[in-house]
Amino acid sequence: MAKAKTIKTYTYSWEGTNKKGQSIKGETTATSIDLVKAELRKQGLVPKKGKIKKKSSGLFSPRKKPITTKDIAVFSRQLATMMKAGVPMVQSFDIVAQGHSNPTMAKLIYQLKADVEAGGTLASALKKHPAQFDDLFVNLVDAGEQSGSLETLLEKVATYKEKTEALKTKVKKAMTYPITVLVVAVVVSAILLIFVVPTFAKMFADFGAELPAFTLFVVGLSNALVNNVWLFIGAIVAAIYSFKQAKLRSKGFREFLDRLSLKLPAIGQLTTNGVIARFSRTLATMFAAGVPLVEAMVSVAGAAGNSVYKKAILQIRDDVAAGTTLQASLAQNKDLFPNMLIQMVGIGEESGALDEMLDKVAEYYEEAVDNAVDNLTALMEPMIMAFLAVVIGGLVIAMYLPIFKMGSVV
Repeated sequence: MAKAKTIKTYTYSWEGTNKKGQSIKGETTATSIDLVKAELRKQGLVPKKGKIKKKSSGLFSPRKKPITTKDIAVFSRQLATMMKAGVPMVQSFDIVAQGHSNPTMAKLIYQLKADVEAGGTLASALKKHPAQFDDLFVNLVDAGEQSGSLETLLEKVATYKEKTEALKTKVKKAMTYPITVLVVAVVVSAILLIFVVPTFAKMFADFGAELPAFTLFVVGLSNALVNNVWLFIGAIVAAIYSFKQAKLRSKGFREFLDRLSLKLPAIGQLTTNGVIARFSRTLATMFAAGVPLVEAMVSVAGAAGNSVYKKAILQIRDDVAAGTTLQASLAQNKDLFPNMLIQMVGIGEESGALDEMLDKVAEYYEEAVDNAVDNLTALMEPMIMAFLAVVIGGLVIAMYLPIFKMGSVV
């Protein structure tokens, strides 16, 4: 039996105009440019001359730019703005995609547009891309489509994404600065121990003088590092890899890290405030969208970002489903949820303005995170400078001690 011949297809990018004369861009998979032109004409599009190009592929193809949370937040805001201005959804997709700086995100928007044009809902189109649009995003859009207030819900989603992304950025900023300085200190110290200290050690050996104890210690440390440099590098790489794998594969290890992050001095309070802010913001957004409280708590638990709080929120969901008020359920976890949140939730439940109260709580704790990051940075700067002075300055002093000693003898 003859083997069927495999037909090779390529991805072509194109530009054209529709029946209204509007410019449109997109991508089509076909075996040749002629078939791309034929497909475009079937859709009522007129391709522009010289604007159909085969995209590069294979080993030397450009690396795809990943889609970030910021890209999703910008997309949400732009789509909300367009639709609120009365621009049809399909046309909004074209405008947003054409103005996007990330080609990968633009391709995703065109895929969403194609699904909607085929008769699907926006929520069903988003659900096909779980890596970019989580359950919270999809549920809010679905609620907006069902209630006929999609523009309003998209605006709420955009605000939610912008707020949560800003919060994550602030927390990362607090963590990144000391880690970066520590890495720089380790690299500089390694360079001194591997390249500079051996030169001084050879010079001291030629003098034949007795070296101070501190200098001998640094020289010994240098010799150990030079003789086992690849062993040290391998140990560091293995430690980092093992940490990442353990965090990825071990649920128990992740839970341990989450518990630890809540107990560390300074960092613990910052982490707690961040989780409370996300909890309040997410629940406020879901509740304002008309999502039932019990159903909303599932998305809230996923957005918490900490396994300790995730377990507590899921337990609260079960309590609420059994008939307990949200305030009473939160009060049973006073060690995790602050009294301010509990009281504000109680006021919101009594007044029927739970989403407004939760928004106020979210704003308070987001500001608390902002202030904590600034205070932590201000506090750590002198500590980091002192650390660098002790480490780098100590190495320099150890090398110059014998020279000072010989100078005093002379």
